[in-house]
Amino acid sequence: MDVIVIGGGISGVAIAYELAADREVLVLEAEKSLAVHTTGRSAATWIGSYGPPVVRELTTASRDFLVDPPFDVDGPVASPMSCLWLGVNGRDADVHRLAEDTHAQLIDGAEAERLCPVLRPGEIAVAAWDETALDLDVMGLHHAYARAFRARGGTIATSSRVASALRDGSEWVVTTTSGDVFRADVVVNASGAWGDVVGALFGAERLRLEPRRRTIFQSSTTVSLAGVPFTAGIDDGFYFKSEGGAVLCSPQDASLHEPGDPKPDELEIARAIEAVNAVTTLGLRSVRTAWAGLRTFAPDGNPVARWDAKAEGYFHYLGQAGYGIQMAPALAQLAAPLVRAA
Repeated sequence: MDVIVIGGGISGVAIAYELAADREVLVLEAEKSLAVHTTGRSAATWIGSYGPPVVRELTTASRDFLVDPPFDVDGPVASPMSCLWLGVNGRDADVHRLAEDTHAQLIDGAEAERLCPVLRPGEIAVAAWDETALDLDVMGLHHAYARAFRARGGTIATSSRVASALRDGSEWVVTTTSGDVFRADVVVNASGAWGDVVGALFGAERLRLEPRRRTIFQSSTTVSLAGVPFTAGIDDGFYFKSEGGAVLCSPQDASLHEPGDPKPDELEIARAIEAVNAVTTLGLRSVRTAWAGLRTFAPDGNPVARWDAKAEGYFHYLGQAGYGIQMAPALAQLAAPLVRAA
């Protein structure tokens, strides 16, 4: 085996697909199925004006791939959507800065109300409009990546949590909790929130990753959602969009959480409902359903794609910070040549 990729989320299958073009690659997934954690719990969007500069560059570079993937898909994985950034809580200057730094268009409150009919009149003075955003079929994209990876000869092993690892000459010997043993020249750690935990098994440097909870919920409304774009407060206090006749909403919380299966934060849900109702006529009250996932940050907030300074043949592919889906194609295409250079 040339490469073992640890983690079967969108990041793991994307880089595995790229490497499988000319390498023998195995993906090890700890759970019984793929995309159980962060990938399967996202808001499913591509927003070019979202995130820090490095993330925005990778996101922009991924757009063409998402609109027209180079492999077979079951249906479109990207469809047109618009995004509206609202100046809230005295943060109008941040909206101006966003418009200066990105392709988002600066607009006044009246235009924002026209573009998002559920906004309360007079509540918003300034906003930024990004009409290039996309709604993503995340699971469709993930399934297509996995299928294309297998078509290139790649192998996926589920229920394969790494228990131990040791370097034997020029190879890693990786043993799973079920007792299976695999050998490979190179290991790529794409295990998300478990990045530092897995890294410790290989004697790799600790990246000091911070898994942070992100709560998402659906709420009912009696207000028409026709024409409502993806709408977010510039202060990262909330976002909402129409989905299936309901309102999909998040408080954009980012509380530290151990790697695992986080539960929704009810206090944050209540805060988000209050914040959304303050600027809209949606009148959110009850919660249909709620879930949470983990966004994992490196200390500088940028994704990590590099060789370890201590462990030979060990590559960090971590810290996507919740932007992993929208920048997955470009990041994988940039990282794969680094791995091949081993």
